[in-house]
Amino acid sequence: MAKKQNFGGTWTAEKLEILRKYLSSYSTIMSKNHFHFAYIDAFAGTGYYKENDDQYKQLSLPLFGDQEKAFFDGSARIALNIEPSFEKYIFIEKDISRFGELRNLSKDFPEKKNRIKIINEEANYYLKKICMKNWLKHRAVVFLDPFGMQIKWETLKVIAETKSIDLWFLFPLGQAVNRLFRKDGKIIDSNKRRLDDIFGTKGWFDAFYNEFEEIDVINGVQKRITKTASFKTIKDFFISRLELIFEAVSKSPRVLMNSTNNPLYLLCFAVGNKKGAPTAIKIADHILKS
Repeated sequence: MAKKQNFGGTWTAEKLEILRKYLSSYSTIMSKNHFHFAYIDAFAGTGYYKENDDQYKQLSLPLFGDQEKAFFDGSARIALNIEPSFEKYIFIEKDISRFGELRNLSKDFPEKKNRIKIINEEANYYLKKICMKNWLKHRAVVFLDPFGMQIKWETLKVIAETKSIDLWFLFPLGQAVNRLFRKDGKIIDSNKRRLDDIFGTKGWFDAFYNEFEEIDVINGVQKRITKTASFKTIKDFFISRLELIFEAVSKSPRVLMNSTNNPLYLLCFAVGNKKGAPTAIKIADHILKS
């Protein structure tokens, strides 16, 4: 049995509680609307926390009075417990073993089994495939919770282009991105490509580095490069990038910390639909600031 943790003690519990609150508000509003609406989880994992799974430890708050069960609920199970229900649930998981465990969702939620679709695909590929469909009468919440820098900017762009999706994205602020910024700016090509892919531009270099000339008594004038990036400047830069493609983006993303108060992730929220944006941002901001 896994060791229990109180809410607020882990960044995982924090992100899942934010997601739960938003999904609850979203489903309540959309159930009164004429749109078909879905929940899409692109890194669904097993749907719950497993103590021996070091890569994917999904925790949550005690929900509905069932503390032992709720403690193990991950994002997929949290979404399935939300009432009013979503019309469709799409869970994407590339790892075959975790995908196999996700199939238990239909057994555990028999009343919703016809609404559940479980996909064994790479997240970027399948999200693009979904987004190419006709979204005129459809709406969705997409939750992107990668282990690192798997999500590419082009995927975020096609999500925004549907004009129908509310996005929650766990951006790997300190977990991956900041670690790639070497102090001297000498970043290997493969890591440069990873940064290009997640930011959707090569402009990140000028945003996070300062080039200047320095006089060396032996070699004369030398060009130097220093890192100016901080967690705040990375956060601001990424939010500004999202604002270029989405109708609206929350100005209050939640920085999720580890046990030593070092930033790990940035939980971002963005809206694709112009009409629904003011309400969605108002709800998300309230939750994020709570």
